[in-house]
Amino acid sequence: MDAAMDAVHRSIDAVWRIESARLIAGLARFTGDVGLAEDLAQDALVAALAQWPRTGVPAKPGAWLTAVAKRRAIDQHRRSLNLERKVQDLGRALDADALGSAPQDAGTDEQEAIGDDLLRLMFTCCHPLLSQEARVALTLRLLGGLSTEEIARAFLLPLPTVAQRLVRAKRVLAEARVPFSLPPDPELAARLGSVLEVVYLVFNEGYAATAGENLLRPALCEEALRLGRILAELAPEEPEVHGLVALMELQASRSRARVGPSGAPVLLLDQNRAHWDQLLIRRGLAALEHAEALGGSLGPYALQAALAACHARARRPAETDWLRITALYDILAQLQPSPVVALNRAVAVGMAFGPAAGLELVDALADESSLARYHLLPAVRGDLLARLGRHEEARAAFERAAALTGNARERELLLGRAGGCGG
Repeated sequence: MDAAMDAVHRSIDAVWRIESARLIAGLARFTGDVGLAEDLAQDALVAALAQWPRTGVPAKPGAWLTAVAKRRAIDQHRRSLNLERKVQDLGRALDADALGSAPQDAGTDEQEAIGDDLLRLMFTCCHPLLSQEARVALTLRLLGGLSTEEIARAFLLPLPTVAQRLVRAKRVLAEARVPFSLPPDPELAARLGSVLEVVYLVFNEGYAATAGENLLRPALCEEALRLGRILAELAPEEPEVHGLVALMELQASRSRARVGPSGAPVLLLDQNRAHWDQLLIRRGLAALEHAEALGGSLGPYALQAALAACHARARRPAETDWLRITALYDILAQLQPSPVVALNRAVAVGMAFGPAAGLELVDALADESSLARYHLLPAVRGDLLARLGRHEEARAAFERAAALTGNARERELLLGRAGGCGG
């Protein structure tokens, strides 16, 4: 009996992960309140936990959860003297016997409405009124279906910190009466950029964890890829959406090769390329081709995907087209100038034209305040110095980089490189 109960609870958990975003998005459209929509969805989940172990998982679990949540919404609205009109609208929208029989398959119009709702939910979770940290937490909570505990664990944050961010974010949206709608055309590009930024932040934290004992947090990479793929389906004419998906697919393809048997990081040029995921590479290259086919100049994500594609196409490190990579960084530096882009360009120049050329560019960044605590600046400098045979200087640079990183695995790698520098 216990095994059967466990199986049902695992099924409920799986259904929730699959259906929660669509459920919350649809409820937010009806109620106009993202926080209330999440509460109603959670109420439906509680009802499922109480009923499904006795009756079994319904044939259409998502529709069952939606029906229960809508009934709860109707009950709440009936208790409000000022919302009788919404009660009638919701009542007409609810199939009277949805709980007693298997729902009909959704038609094309309903499927499009679900897609529109998901897109609205993405824009709402990433609203500019919210801090970047709040956008990430709310996106993972409402679109990813992650619990507060799971988000806190993924980012190595105290549970109360994440809980407060979520509560505060929903309160901000409610108090500002943020409409559950797509942004007007003049704001669309900027708001889409915010959504893409959040998705890529989640991916990056999974791909190169900023703190903790492990270099990778695969669950975050997978969640970001899932959100990116959904967004690409919902916004098929946006080149940068496909550019971001391409970038994440291509970077994720190297995940297995980035960590050695002991968990230590493996540098790009030292990775066993036979361990690169060829399916993800094909998907990434296809997404990049799609972005390019939509026309216009490439945006920052598509350009970074083109850079990653240079590595993906090289069967051996020696075949890497460093001249093209340098040229792409020249374009990216003009489009999105930043000290980090300049540092990455210096790496490419060092590979294309020799370590002395790269070191000259790195040393020019020494006074950049934004890089003062950035561990990769001394790490890159140490690598270039080592290639030039300036080993004592290289050792000092690697030791400084090790002191700056918050990730234990990276620290071990950098200290190992420092120790490997001859006297």
